[in-house]
Amino acid sequence: MTNEMNSLPSMMNAVEIAESGGPDVLRLVERPAPQPGPGEVLIRVAAAGVNRPDVLQRRGLYPPPPGASDLPGLEVAGEIVAAGADVKAWKSGDAVCALLTGGGYAQYACAHWGSCLPVPKNLTIEEAASLPETFFTVWANVFDDAALEPGETLLVHGGTSGIGVTAIAMGRAMGAKVVATAGSIEKCASVKALGADAAFHYEDDKWEDEIAAFGGADVVLDMTGGDFVARNLACLNPGGRHVSIAFLRGAEATINIFTIMQKRLRLSGSTMKARSFEEKARLAEDMRDQIWPLIENGAIKPVIDGVFPLSEAAAAHAHMEAGNHIGKILLKTA
Repeated sequence: MTNEMNSLPSMMNAVEIAESGGPDVLRLVERPAPQPGPGEVLIRVAAAGVNRPDVLQRRGLYPPPPGASDLPGLEVAGEIVAAGADVKAWKSGDAVCALLTGGGYAQYACAHWGSCLPVPKNLTIEEAASLPETFFTVWANVFDDAALEPGETLLVHGGTSGIGVTAIAMGRAMGAKVVATAGSIEKCASVKALGADAAFHYEDDKWEDEIAAFGGADVVLDMTGGDFVARNLACLNPGGRHVSIAFLRGAEATINIFTIMQKRLRLSGSTMKARSFEEKARLAEDMRDQIWPLIENGAIKPVIDGVFPLSEAAAAHAHMEAGNHIGKILLKTA
């Protein structure tokens, strides 16, 4: 590793959070480039994904885990330029996309070797930056935890979000039906164009009844929380699984326990940051076997809404918070 690091710049451009607040607290600064520790690779970042947890971190609501970089950014794509001790499977020169615990808004970032995946053969390295955070999240919750099966129906809220477009694509490619909600009639049309079997305006008080009439859902991927949880349970079929990954409408919900008992429902939830590197490596291996071939044959295609220069990270966050995007928002480092 020493010779590799000696040939690399000691400083890099990065975006840091000056203080908790709005998008304008993001600052482009110069920082020392990180060095990979045991089990880590150093990636020269081509592009990084912008995700809702980055916004929460910027607001002071989602701090990085102990030992992680204080810089925002949970996913990148680029070229491995150095590796620490005990790295398996990767070497300098490999093009990868990677899930991070932080630090992606920078020209260089460290990732655990088991959280890396190869750049799919039919994608650009920039497109690959849109994959890790949402693909790990959807795979872990919908397929690994909730065990969505071909022929079952998946309900996704926020169908035009990064998670939403990924869940629609993965669900359909794996043989499931997908229904989704969105915040406007126009977004509902976009959701259907992305491949959903049906789309419902979530401001409509009847969406749970309409989904039940459509045939109900077997798995709900819920980012909303709050009052939507009881409504999700109402349209779940017997034996259904409800997976919580966020709570945009509130962290507390009032539900009817008898509904859970009567339908034999299962409720679970998770965050990706808190999972061990060993678990992330297992998820990555499963995706490489089952999802990466579907990307490379075109059955799953990334949906990218916009690409911003690293220096315009504040504009990228403002664009996300405006809520008009369809798919992923990226930052390009060069």
